[in-house]
Amino acid sequence: MPSEFDLIRRFFIRPTQHTLLGAGDDAALIAPTPGCELAISTDLLVEGTHFLGDTAPFDLGWKTLAVNVSDMAAMGATPRWATLAAALPAPTLDWLDAFSRGFFACAEAFNVDLIGGDTTRGPRTFCVTIMGEVPRGQALLRSGAQAGDSIWVSGTPGRAALGLAHLQGRIALTEPHLGQCLAALHRPQPRVALGLALRGLATAAIDVSDGLLADLSHILTASSCAAELHIPHLPPAGLARDGYLSGGDDYELIFTLPAEHRAAMATLAVELDLPLTCIGVITPAKPDAPGTFALHDDQGSPITPTRHGFDHFL
Repeated sequence: MPSEFDLIRRFFIRPTQHTLLGAGDDAALIAPTPGCELAISTDLLVEGTHFLGDTAPFDLGWKTLAVNVSDMAAMGATPRWATLAAALPAPTLDWLDAFSRGFFACAEAFNVDLIGGDTTRGPRTFCVTIMGEVPRGQALLRSGAQAGDSIWVSGTPGRAALGLAHLQGRIALTEPHLGQCLAALHRPQPRVALGLALRGLATAAIDVSDGLLADLSHILTASSCAAELHIPHLPPAGLARDGYLSGGDDYELIFTLPAEHRAAMATLAVELDLPLTCIGVITPAKPDAPGTFALHDDQGSPITPTRHGFDHFL
């Protein structure tokens, strides 16, 4: 087996596009664009918690970076630089080759430079820190939603959760739905173009990593408001509905819009070739209960979800 540094040089040193000094020194050197703020986020992926042990290494490499790119999308930031720290239990060269190809396929798709990181032996774990740029004062925050804003979600939440349920034997999917759900699980598509388009339009945004209801609750809490949810074409009770509401791992965007920008969503959906669905409205919060919501089906009947989303410590 080659040494740690041979593995890094072989699989993780690539030419950079917008970096003064990349991986290979004690630190990287970057120069943010004048007039921009840096958006910085870190995510950890642990085998058995965030991915199955038999996940294809190319898919895992893609997802390791993609979940971090999604955080940039939710901030309305352009992803630029990333670092990767990895713990690996005696990796094989073929496994590392496929993982690195998946990681850099995502990096190339979203124009991200890998500028450093670290490796060690241990249970399979990946930690990425990503940095992006957003024009000063234009970042999308969780704290800007206001009463009267409409609530929107991109794409089709729940597919990743159904893909996982299929792999775990809890449901049997058939094509083409199976392929769509496994693609959502293994190769999520960060909504960077949508995040950039929402600058100056959306009042708040977040990506769906832990579940639609759980992540929407973060917006409601940060904005000191509540919500009335009327989700069109919500699946019937069961795994499909639970996945839509609480599954997570989709990395779609939830965002809020003032009334004057609502009509722009139809045009934006066509431009991006991406479904954008209005699922409710922001309401004033009760003084003793900020962050709460009421959920109803198409007929207006109340729905009590069995859970809101994923929590690493529950």
